[in-house]
Amino acid sequence: MLDEPLGLTVHSLPVPQEALARDSRRTAIGRLKMLAVLAVCAAPVVASYLTYYVIRPQGRPNYGELVEERQLPAVSATSLDGAGVSLRSLRGQWLLVSVAGGECNAACERHLYLQRQMRESLGKDKDRVDWVWLVADGKPVREALRPALAQATVLRVDEAQLGRWLAPAPGQALADHLYLVDPMGNWMLRFPAELNLATAPRAKRDLERLLRASAGWDQPGRGNH
Repeated sequence: MLDEPLGLTVHSLPVPQEALARDSRRTAIGRLKMLAVLAVCAAPVVASYLTYYVIRPQGRPNYGELVEERQLPAVSATSLDGAGVSLRSLRGQWLLVSVAGGECNAACERHLYLQRQMRESLGKDKDRVDWVWLVADGKPVREALRPALAQATVLRVDEAQLGRWLAPAPGQALADHLYLVDPMGNWMLRFPAELNLATAPRAKRDLERLLRASAGWDQPGRGNH
């Protein structure tokens, strides 16, 4: 067999600057795609809030006070039977929230009654709303109250931790208000401290308008979120 010289093909090596430029382009494209996905996910929420708070018909002011949104904290709570629960597990439903100690004075009982009545009066939309009592101390809940709380979510949470999430109006206490939390876990509305049977229909109208505005993206049940 004849010896033949080996043929060698010399390929040019990549220029470091070009490789870096390609990596930068890929990174930028990846970030743009991620931002686009986030924008698509957030668009329905933003649209519903704009519909309710910005484009709503004149002459129909909301009764509740819009607050700077605060996300549900990663706080551990305890159910009445002693089971540990994360507050963030409540996401996926609208939450109508009250705060009071376990003894539950007359104002606390009034709030619990109003929460239940407002939810029940929503008809077919009531399954999109949970009424929640956050017990802010270690005192036991009276046995006489328990039958009325069968449809409620009752969790014991440290008051100091609650104070880093919810906040009362100036001059009021945390237990003086009802609070509304959206399905994304954002506290976004605080009802006035004087809420009672006479003014509850105004709070209910706020809730109904929010439910209509969010109907395109919010469905009953936490499994959809």
